[in-house]
Amino acid sequence: MLIRKLSKAAIAALALMLAGCDGGVLDPKGQIGIDEKHLIIVATLLMLIVVIPVIAMTLYFAWKYRDGRDQEIYAPKWAHSTAIETVVWIVPIVIVIVLGVITWGSTHDLDPYKPLDHEAKPVTVEVVSLDWKWLFIYPEQGVASVNELAFPANVPVNFKITSDTAMNSFFIPQLGSQIYSMAGMTTKLHLIANEPGTFDGISANYSGAGFAGMKFKAIATQTPADFEAWVAKLKQQGKKLDSAAYATLAKPSEYNPVEYFGSVSKGMFDQIVMQYMHMDSHEGMKSHEGMDMHAGMEHMGTEHTSDMADMKGMHDMAHMAGEHAMENTQNMADMDSSTPSVPSLTQDSSTEPSSLEHSSTHKVEAE
Repeated sequence: MLIRKLSKAAIAALALMLAGCDGGVLDPKGQIGIDEKHLIIVATLLMLIVVIPVIAMTLYFAWKYRDGRDQEIYAPKWAHSTAIETVVWIVPIVIVIVLGVITWGSTHDLDPYKPLDHEAKPVTVEVVSLDWKWLFIYPEQGVASVNELAFPANVPVNFKITSDTAMNSFFIPQLGSQIYSMAGMTTKLHLIANEPGTFDGISANYSGAGFAGMKFKAIATQTPADFEAWVAKLKQQGKKLDSAAYATLAKPSEYNPVEYFGSVSKGMFDQIVMQYMHMDSHEGMKSHEGMDMHAGMEHMGTEHTSDMADMKGMHDMAHMAGEHAMENTQNMADMDSSTPSVPSLTQDSSTEPSSLEHSSTHKVEAE
C-alpha cells in the first residue's frame, strides 16, 4: 500500500516537473535537438535499470525490518550467493557496454563540426559574443543584426562562432547543441529547424555583470522567401557595420536592444578573430625590434666609450709629451743663457791653455 502511494506521488511530481520543459531541450524543434533528446531518454532509462531496484529495495528493507516488528527476524543463514554476485556484476557491466556503444555512435553522429546532410543549401551565419549581446553577421547576404537571428525553416544553418571578450556559450535549447565562443578562435556548429517558429537563444556560460540579459531570438521563417524579406528589411533599415561602428558596438552594454546593419565591411568576422593575434604579433615584433635596437645601442655605446677612452688616453699622452718637451726646451734655454761665450781660438792664438781649461770646466759645471 505504501509503495503504491509513493509511486503515484513520484509520477505526479515527474509530470509536474516535465510540464515546465516547454521551450527547453525536452521540447526540440530541430533534428539535432530531437536526436539529443532521444539520447538523453535512452541513457536515463538504462541507468534507471540499476537505480530504481536499488531505491525500491532500500525502502522495502527499511520498512520490513523496522524497529518494533518482532515477527521479522533478520537472521540470514548464508555466507555467499552466486546468483546475487552474478546479478550485481553482470547487470552493471551490460549497462556500461550498451551505453558505451550508444555514446560512441551518437558522439560521431552529433558532432557539432559535422555538416548536416541535407539537399537544401545551408545558410552561413558568423556569430560574435560581446559584452553583453550577440552579433550575427551574414557574409553571403552582406547584413548583420544584434540579438536577433533569422534563417529559413528546414534549411541547415552553418554557424562560425567567436568571442570579442570573455568566453561564452552559444545555445538555442530547442534546436540542439551548445558550443563555446572564445576570443582569437573559431568554433563551428550546424543546426536546423524542422518547423517555423521563434526560439529562445541564451549564453550558457557566465561572463560578467550583464550575463542575465545576454539573450536573443532565433526566428525560423516559414519559407526562404520570408527570410529574403527579412534580409531586405535589414538592408533598408540598417546602417553600415564598419570598424568605427563595431568599436562602438563592442562597448559593454546590458539588455541591448535589437539592432540592424544593412551592410557589413568585407572580412569583418576575420578581423574580429585575428585582432588579438595581430596585436600580440605586432607587440612581439616591436619588443623584439626594441630589444635589438637596445642591444645595438649598448654595443655602439660600448664601442663609443672605448673609442672615447682611447682618444682621451692619446690626448693625455700628447699633452704630457708636449709639457715634457716644453720643459726640456725651457731648461735648454736656461742653460744657454747661463753659459759664457767660448773665445775663438783663431781670434787670440795667445790664449793660455789654463784659460781654456777653466772655461770648459765652468761650462760642464753649468750643465
